[in-house]
Amino acid sequence: MKTLKISLILLAFFSLLNNSVFSQQLTGLKIIENVYNRAVGDDMTADLTMTLTNSSNENRVREIKQFSKDFGDLEKKIMFFVSPADVKNTSFMSWSYDEAGKDDDQWIYLPALKKTKRISSDSKSDYFMGSDFTYDDLGDRQPDQDVHKLLREEKLNGEDCYVVESIPKDKDYMYSKTITWIIKDKWIGLKKEFYDEDEELLKILKVNKYEDINGFWIITNTEMKNEQKDHKTIMILKNVKINTGINDDKFTERIMTRGI
Repeated sequence: MKTLKISLILLAFFSLLNNSVFSQQLTGLKIIENVYNRAVGDDMTADLTMTLTNSSNENRVREIKQFSKDFGDLEKKIMFFVSPADVKNTSFMSWSYDEAGKDDDQWIYLPALKKTKRISSDSKSDYFMGSDFTYDDLGDRQPDQDVHKLLREEKLNGEDCYVVESIPKDKDYMYSKTITWIIKDKWIGLKKEFYDEDEELLKILKVNKYEDINGFWIITNTEMKNEQKDHKTIMILKNVKINTGINDDKFTERIMTRGI
């Protein structure tokens, strides 16, 4: 009986030790890496509704068909605007690389000009199609581009979250810092605050809904609010299909000009 008691004490001690070691190892960088590497399937097709709302509460709605595919160390995404008429047949493509220091490649096709334009690094801070998302926001920011600090742990919307501050290593980056609330067991960024060059709050991104689709946590409703302009963009994904085997040649400049 005494031996059993000692064994239980030792088991509890080593369990506590392991938890302590795990907590020490779970740095801000590791948390962001877990978010970055969260599995979302090999490919995805979805219908995207983008609603832009101005300070007068007037809405503009845009319907988009979206495709994405994981190529290992490269993820490719392409969007085709379906409506309204003034943006129909516009398309946008983004290639995001895992290679450290390699920026996203992005292109936009404007049917009125019948021209595909490559988004330069100087244009990444421009807002995409009148929304509150910049071209840079639409890409995948690599974890090593920022210095990450775990600020605290707290609940948000009933979820246990890590709160991580990220400060860019590039001093000329459009945001001076971001603060992200990350769900512990799902590695989803539930909320993210963006601060401008003067360290004033600029935008807040909120995840309003995420779903388990084919065993993957997929974010299906997000809201980006520009606090300084009182303007917001809501993006809702519907008809999400995962691992359907999208052809590799779906993600080319030729397809951008041809359409869906």
